[in-house]
Amino acid sequence: MTTSFGGGGRSAVGVVNEVHIPKFHGVLNLSCNAISLPSTTRSLSLIRALSTPATVTEKRSKVEIFKEQSNFIRYPLNEELLTDAPNINEPATQLIKFHGSYQQYNRDERGSRTYSFMLRTKNPCGKVPNQLYLTMDDLADQFGIGTLRLTTRQTFQLHGVPKKDLKTVMSTIIQNMGSTLGACGDLNRNVLAPAAPFVRKDYLFAQKTAENIAALLTPQSGFYYDIWVDGERVLTSEPPEVIKARNDNSHGTNFTDSPEPIYGTQFLPRKFKIAVTVPTDNSVDLLTNDIGVVVVTDDAGEPQGFNIYVGGGMGRTHRLEATFPRLAEPLGYVPKEDILYAVKAIVVTQRENGRRDDRKYSRMKYLISSWGVEKFRNVVEEYYGKKFEPLRELPEWEFKSHLGWHQQGDGSLFCGLHVDNGRIGGKMKKTLREVIEKYNLNVRITPNQNIILTDIRASWKRPITTALAQAGLLEPRFVDPLNITAMACPAFPLCPLAITEAERGIPDILKRIRAVFEKIGLKYNESVVVRITGCPNGCARPYMAELGLVGDGPNSYQGNKNQTSLAQSFMDKVKILDLEKVLEPLFYHWKQKRHSKESFGDFTTRIGFEKLKQYIEKWEGPVAPARHNLRLFADKETYEAIDELAKLQNKSAHQLAMEVIRNFVASSQNGKSE
Repeated sequence: MTTSFGGGGRSAVGVVNEVHIPKFHGVLNLSCNAISLPSTTRSLSLIRALSTPATVTEKRSKVEIFKEQSNFIRYPLNEELLTDAPNINEPATQLIKFHGSYQQYNRDERGSRTYSFMLRTKNPCGKVPNQLYLTMDDLADQFGIGTLRLTTRQTFQLHGVPKKDLKTVMSTIIQNMGSTLGACGDLNRNVLAPAAPFVRKDYLFAQKTAENIAALLTPQSGFYYDIWVDGERVLTSEPPEVIKARNDNSHGTNFTDSPEPIYGTQFLPRKFKIAVTVPTDNSVDLLTNDIGVVVVTDDAGEPQGFNIYVGGGMGRTHRLEATFPRLAEPLGYVPKEDILYAVKAIVVTQRENGRRDDRKYSRMKYLISSWGVEKFRNVVEEYYGKKFEPLRELPEWEFKSHLGWHQQGDGSLFCGLHVDNGRIGGKMKKTLREVIEKYNLNVRITPNQNIILTDIRASWKRPITTALAQAGLLEPRFVDPLNITAMACPAFPLCPLAITEAERGIPDILKRIRAVFEKIGLKYNESVVVRITGCPNGCARPYMAELGLVGDGPNSYQGNKNQTSLAQSFMDKVKILDLEKVLEPLFYHWKQKRHSKESFGDFTTRIGFEKLKQYIEKWEGPVAPARHNLRLFADKETYEAIDELAKLQNKSAHQLAMEVIRNFVASSQNGKSE
């Protein structure tokens, strides 16, 4: 495990490539087997786009050849789906990603492989209509493993679908206001935006922009509908500005002879991620994306344009220093009417210049790292046809979870619910469906694997709160603060890339961190941002956490808080059994030596790695505080009621009762008692 520290903070200024982003702190990154803390030039002349490579002399990866020979992502997937085999061949395995699916097998099993498929939806801004939510809930029971997974990119993942049921499941999603097109593969993925349904000009404009960008970069050649609904297109109306921007070829961006005017036969070199947000709201982890877009408003709150950042990305390869996570850096400002043209120009620059020979280096972050942002900006401006203006000044960033009850601004309420690791199952799944169906609610998925119920009448608040609490979906003040900000990827048993546990391992790790807090006397309402991934690809964005654990071998991680600065690798090959030996001295010295309101991530950055390692080497343990024997339950009925709720959260009655008491005391001390 690799451990890393110092990445994202909550109130300090993160400086990355001269990007000053306040209100986020440093990170500790552990590579379990490790721990970490924050931490070919081409011609500038315009390149004419060709839909198919002419004479190819450069080395290309296998996936590039699969794409070229696929008839726009159809062959041989169309044939492989018709065979009796439970799996598909290698080219089809790569192509089905563009359709929003991964082939997987159960890695807990030994001997023969049991194949299934994971499906991922495409939900710009995390918006999920009522009809689609109920459909996904049904499909999970009928064809999946009985659970739904909320992802860090505001989508659903449906695991365990057999090959023979793929067409039924895909067509059902399409027919019920959903899509999986482009949720995976070498093209633009789901576009993030703040999930909160605030009826405010800036939030509404950010969400509309995210939806327009998603539409602009949606494949046009029809392969998705040919495979899953026999060519029957679902008719949707696109805004005229999207159609105009897609068709515009005044600066050589388009393939004029191709059914894919932006992508051509080869699509992009690798995945491409975009996020849109408003000033102060960094719920989308803006700087981890290939393109980060921020709405800029005037003094009256009217949107005027956008600041654009480029070159973020989380994935890396263990012990290969030429691969690295990277934060996006400033590109410039554009007026609001130009945003689609600017985004298209950036995408085309990556399409024409990103590496296609070695997929480890194909993300846009490596192109910008190689060229430098000045050269990258110059090339983008040729495709954009204009010069970028200087960035507009923005206020400090904050992490906003949007959990709990809030006014939408139109007379209705919304309720943000914490879902541990985004996994919806059991009684929680049953109750959520009942509430969503009974009150005809729409849903939003957040970039932190949580769910928001929208458009709730004030008179519904009490019965909805009661029903949700009985299923373990509690108001945020009753949830352990460590859990509120923690994230983990699915990892074992189905992810083929996993090296260690993540989702299945994080509950125990959080309990152990809480135990260390209690041992050294840290208050219950104090917390650190913990993120865990089973491999270095970084799906849970561990390099932006205060304590990031990145799988690096059996029971071993690399170790990496706040979402505006990168964690740096602090220790390699940290065995999970030794986690307390590393964290206890670090948390103790943070408690004893921190500045006022200094986060753990900022503390690790200020102190430095050398001193932190001395703390670990010389650690002999704190003086254990006196324990008090308090009787929490005066009657059997109260105990049994608490015990039933505790079991839903995999806790004891005593643990849950103590959490509730601590949260109440903390909120009272902060003047937030209700």
